Amino acid sequence: MKLYREKELCCGCGACMDACPVDAVRMTEDGEGFFYPQADAAACIRCGRCEAVCPMGREEAAPDNRYFGARAREGRVRLASSSGGVFPVLAEYVLRRRGAVFGAAFGEGMEAAHREAWSLEELEGLKTTKYIQSRMDGVYRRVRALLEEGRQVLFCGTPCQAHALRRFLGGPCDGLITADLVCFGVPSPGIWADYVKFLERRHGGALTAFSFRDKRARDNGHTRAYVCAGKEYAGDLGGDPYCGMFFGGYIIRPSCHACRYCTTDRGSDFTLGDFWGIGKVRPEADDGMGNSLVMLHTEKARGVWAEVREELDWFSCEEKDLLQPRLMGPTPAARGRGGFMALRRVLPAAALFPLFECARRAAGLLRRTGGGER
Repeated sequence: MKLYREKELCCGCGACMDACPVDAVRMTEDGEGFFYPQADAAACIRCGRCEAVCPMGREEAAPDNRYFGARAREGRVRLASSSGGVFPVLAEYVLRRRGAVFGAAFGEGMEAAHREAWSLEELEGLKTTKYIQSRMDGVYRRVRALLEEGRQVLFCGTPCQAHALRRFLGGPCDGLITADLVCFGVPSPGIWADYVKFLERRHGGALTAFSFRDKRARDNGHTRAYVCAGKEYAGDLGGDPYCGMFFGGYIIRPSCHACRYCTTDRGSDFTLGDFWGIGKVRPEADDGMGNSLVMLHTEKARGVWAEVREELDWFSCEEKDLLQPRLMGPTPAARGRGGFMALRRVLPAAALFPLFECARRAAGLLRRTGGGER
């Protein structure tokens, strides 16, 4: 039994599964590699809790926004982060108060899933960007249990995940701090799993680490690096076939192409992202090591900000200074997305990625020689 009418109306947050009191809901993978909720009709008691927690189409109170550019003062924090290192600063603030931090991390088989951190060591895996939709199995229930114990919790995720958590909890909670991300869209976990297998077959060993936003070249995180079979490989982010599929709009979840969170007005406490174009606002800050945009939406966020800003180099700015495409509208789907996904259903992973690379090189050659559409 489906819990959604169309795939564009399900963001895959998984809150409905955690909300079910009889565990009748499971997240199942479709032919595009995305997870959708399915209910066991025989076990369902028709309580309506799955529908109540769904964030899709639900509005929140209007925020009172403040806008900033920021980066961590400590070089180690900034180097280990995808942008300016504001998330680790917020996380360490919570850890010092014996709270828990939830964010996406790589787990077994390099699957991306949300997990909790209670120490600086555990926090390391949560810091960097993962261009994969993370699993949330059990996370909503776990956050609720910790809040009921009086613990402080920082949750960082996509806007729909953060909104789903607030709905699951029945609204904002005193001990909860939510930070959502400026999101390009979530790519297919199934296609990511295909890519892991592809790399492991190519290099003859296990993939043990993957950084989508490595900073070694001081290029604002446009280097991709991974470790496979004990050897590291690094190269241009745009040249990676999986990232090419992602940024090209081929492997993004259908609901993301109609995302209503692509705005500065959100219900989380914080919004974090890369401060693209900071060179036009503060050129002296653009040193190639990344800067964060920070939006404060609530009184709680302003209180936390007052306590952590001494650990940051920061400046206030206007909304227009940090606007970027994903704060003004969703990522459009590639024109060939349907055909690409049809190929994914029939081709082995070993063939899909080389085929995409050949197509991309051919398209580039056409552009360079003046061919293609006029």
